[in-house]
Amino acid sequence: MIKKKLGFVINLLALLLFVPGIVLPMFSLSMEMTADVSGANLSSTLIDKELSLINTIEELFLDNRILVALLIFTFSICIPVVKTILVSFAFLNKEQVIEKKIINFVAEIGKWSMADVFVIAIFLAVLSTNHTETSNAQQLALFGFKFNLHISSETLSFVGQGFYYFTAYCLLSLVGTHLYQSAIKDQNSSYKNME
Repeated sequence: MIKKKLGFVINLLALLLFVPGIVLPMFSLSMEMTADVSGANLSSTLIDKELSLINTIEELFLDNRILVALLIFTFSICIPVVKTILVSFAFLNKEQVIEKKIINFVAEIGKWSMADVFVIAIFLAVLSTNHTETSNAQQLALFGFKFNLHISSETLSFVGQGFYYFTAYCLLSLVGTHLYQSAIKDQNSSYKNME
């Protein structure tokens, strides 16, 4: 019974981490371009944004990448919420057969929420652009004058708080569901031994 309660509590704690995980910025990205024209420097920020999971889904939707937005929304937001609701219902339900079916179903959809890991991998791929620098030097001749033109750009990306909350949610959710499912199996084996 302690394992079951612990699994339930861990799932609730995971939900508390889930909310800031989807609302807080998961990563930030900035890109700056600098042009040096014969000693005169011009610089401009091309991109400077912080994105949470919710913002990312919204931007994908607005960019007409609806399938990707729906997949991320389904696997990273809907499934975790459904899992938590089902675990709560199973914990409050007194019928062991229904409880077992619900927890087994939660464990099955938990495999599908491995897409959470996929989402995090996407963010890590974006972060791999960190400190990417490009440089191009040209010499221009205009009206008999020679100009040295040097254009460079630098991309910086950082992991935000949302990334850590979301990762902690994923791990706690897996542990909590595993504990709960293990408690149900232990309970069923002890009933079989009593028969």
